[in-house]
Order: sequence, then C-alpha cells, then structure tokens
Amino acid sequence: MTAPPRYTRTAIALHWLLALAIAAAFSLGVYMHELPASPYRSQLYDWHKWAGACILALSMLRLLWRLTHRPPADVAMPRWQARAARAVHWLMYALFLGVPLSGWAHSSAAGQPVLVFGVLALPDFVPVDKALADAAKGVHEWLGSALAILVIGHVAAALKHRFVDGDGLLARMAWRDTSGRAG
Repeated sequence: MTAPPRYTRTAIALHWLLALAIAAAFSLGVYMHELPASPYRSQLYDWHKWAGACILALSMLRLLWRLTHRPPADVAMPRWQARAARAVHWLMYALFLGVPLSGWAHSSAAGQPVLVFGVLALPDFVPVDKALADAAKGVHEWLGSALAILVIGHVAAALKHRFVDGDGLLARMAWRDTSGRAG
C-alpha cells in the first residue's frame, strides 16, 4: 500500500502550532476560571487573552493558507466519513475564529482592554455594556466547549484511522515523513 500524499510543511506547522495554542488556552481557561480574585488570576487572564489573540492570528493565516492551497487527496473511506470529516474541519475553522472573537468581545464589553504581550492594545470592537459582557462570556464558554468536543472527536477519528483502519491518514499531518518516501 502506498502512503497517501502529505500536507505541505506550512500546513503541518500551522496545524500543530494552532493545536498547541488551543490546548494551552483551553487548559488555562478551565484552570483560571475557578480561582479566587487575585493578581495571579489577573495575570492568567492576561495570558489567556494573549493566547486568544495569537490563536486568532494563526487561525486567519491557516484559513488563508487552506483557501489558497489544495489539501492532499482524501484516503479511501466511506462517503459519510469523508463528509463528516469535511464538516468537522469547517466547523473547527469557524470556532478557531469564533472562540477568540467572542472572548475579545467579552473583554471589550467588560471594559477590560486586551494588551497582547502587555504592549499591543487591541481596539475595543463593542461598547462597554454589562449585559453584553455577560452574554459574550457565555458565548465564549459555550463555543470553547464546542471546540473542545470537536477536537476530541477529531483526535479520536485520527487515532481510529491509525490503529483500526491503518490507512495512513494520520501520517499526512505528521511532523516528519515516516513513509520512507523521498522528499
């Protein structure tokens, strides 16, 4: 069996950078959420906002790359699986943008500026409004949870392709080419 074609190095790098950033931001968000008010918690919120701004930028770059570079051909799989995979990927792209934008909206509406790395002030894009801040916070938490569920499903499907189907799908996004092919 020949190995399926791989994604480009740029696509692979963007995939794994975004995966690490999302995992870190989600973990930090879950951890800091229940902490009592303190300077430590405030610092964690700042880091979470920085991660969100980086995720937003990486997501836009990744989406631009995806729209201008065709992915490799799909491996053979049932039609419903291919459709489900495409739907999940596009939903994840939407959430890659929606989660940080809703967090930014929450910060703006709560009157808490987003200073990326403590120096780059992002503009407020909604007015200060407590009701809007509460709504945006709820949306941010809901979208973040939805993204986590999709990511878990994405990882489970990739592992299924690796260990059950053995079809080489997972190797297409591996950091190193382990197929033994040149190039």
